[in-house]
This record gives sequence, C-alpha cells and structure tokens, in this order.
Amino acid sequence: MTEKEYLLTAEGLKKIEDELDELKTVKRKEVAQRIKEALAFGDISENSEYDEAKNEQAQLEERIAKLEKMLRNARIIDDEDIPSDIVSVGSKVKVKDKEFDEEIEYTIVGSAEADPYEAKISNESPVGRALLGKKIGEVVEVQVPDGVIEYEVLNISR
Repeated sequence: MTEKEYLLTAEGLKKIEDELDELKTVKRKEVAQRIKEALAFGDISENSEYDEAKNEQAQLEERIAKLEKMLRNARIIDDEDIPSDIVSVGSKVKVKDKEFDEEIEYTIVGSAEADPYEAKISNESPVGRALLGKKIGEVVEVQVPDGVIEYEVLNISR
C-alpha cells in the first residue's frame, strides 16, 4: 500500500518544518523535565502528574511522527507550476456567492495545510474540489448539507 502524498505550498512546508523543529527542540525537553519532576514525587502508581506528563509525551511523539511522515511524502507546489488561468492547488481564487451576492477569496491548498480561519481550503473539500480546473467567469455548484451553493469564479492568481 502506498502512502498518501501531501501537497504543500512552500509556505505550508516551512510551517510544518518550523512546528517539527519546535516540538523536537523545545517541547520534548519541557515534557521530559515534567516527567523528571513528577518522578521526584515518589510512587508513580498514584501519581497524576506523572500520568499526565506521560500522556503528553505520547501525544507529542505522535504529532512528531505525523509531521515527519508528511514531510517524507510531501510534494511541493512550486509557484511556477501554478497556472494563472485555471484554478489549481496553490491558486488564490476570488468567487462570488450567487445567493448572498458576496465575494470570498480562498487559497486552494493540500489537505495538510488547510485552515478555514485563514481562508485556506483543501483541494479535497467540496468547495475546493468543485473549483479545481475552473476558469474566470465559470459558475460552479457545490453540494452542501443545506442544499447547493453557486459560486462564480471572478479572479485567479498565485
């Protein structure tokens, strides 16, 4: 079975590398110190500080492993590879919600760096998937739980 490929922009790659570095160099030491302090309390069979620190250590190591896997299987989207005439991963696309007559700008990214709070939507999301391959002026219909949303593509940039 092949591992999932993670599409990343250069910005997304940097963000993951920075987080991984922070977890390995700073957080690991902090958790190790908490475990050491908890062990100083003596009997670990009923030591909630120790249990908490060990759980945090397990979560930290799981996150490190996940980030390392993402980096191993990353495919970086180069700005030069992003066409400016059709929506693709890495594109910034301005759309008009036909029902509410409002404009929204999204950046289409791989699922690993999707962040709705920063208007970065995954190419695997319903809206991202519907917009891929579209050109300026095209209207797309996106199936959502409440029905169908229509977006008109107004602008595409890198």
